[in-house]
Amino acid sequence: MKTILVPAESHDDSEHALRMAAAVARRFAGRVECFALQMPPLVNLTWDPAGVAIMSGADLDHRRTREEARRLAARVMSDEEVALEPLPDESAGDDTGAVSGPAWSWNDKTMAGDAFLGAYGRAFDLTVVCRPRSDGASITTLESALFESGGPILIAPPRRVSSDFGETIAVAWNGSSETARTIAFARPFLRAAKRVIVLADDGGLNDQPSGAMIRRRLAASGVPVELKTIAGGGIRSGETILKEAAALGADLLLKGAYTQSRLRQMIFGGATSQILAKAEIPVFMAH
Repeated sequence: MKTILVPAESHDDSEHALRMAAAVARRFAGRVECFALQMPPLVNLTWDPAGVAIMSGADLDHRRTREEARRLAARVMSDEEVALEPLPDESAGDDTGAVSGPAWSWNDKTMAGDAFLGAYGRAFDLTVVCRPRSDGASITTLESALFESGGPILIAPPRRVSSDFGETIAVAWNGSSETARTIAFARPFLRAAKRVIVLADDGGLNDQPSGAMIRRRLAASGVPVELKTIAGGGIRSGETILKEAAALGADLLLKGAYTQSRLRQMIFGGATSQILAKAEIPVFMAH
């Protein structure tokens, strides 16, 4: 986890995501890149003076938002003792690949909203976002990072968490390729954990790999892992997963995202949707 992307936004939860990104950078000697997440600017298609005035006001609002976001990021990173470094120069031809960290940089380019976040995230090991809330981060921001970056996301709950989160990790194993991919992306966290618990309902996985096989996979890499089975198809319930994780004292949850279709979850509900609505601990996800 050497390169970490985190958007700075204009709601209170954004500070929690920035602090979690700083904690990851300290843990893995990585670099955080921050930018102001904004909607794309409107395009002025007329010469009407009123239209020009509106566009001028919108441009001023964007500049003000970027500056407020930059100040928030600078304050949080200073509090977290993560040093500011210049943004790497893509034209410098530096091909060493080394990242000196922990450090953070500010990208002051005008970013075109959620679509930019997903595409730009392909150049990073991890994207940190906030848990969606009606008065906070948008679900479209999270889903852009999740579906378009090609990598994992770390979701900050709407509260401040300890900087050493991830000492006890719960892995919600449902036999899916999405969860297998999430486990692979999460290797640095799993190897650093003091305790890892695989939650599985082996009776409902049919011919898919059992929880015991996943425990064996992680143990082979030296991960301190154990297995806990959940009866009655509980591994398909986000509420049950969160309840089990809380009972185990987990401070990080690993879960493949939208292992059922997103449309089905929107209509009928599903574990991912329930976790995104209610998780009070950090959640590491991939699709």
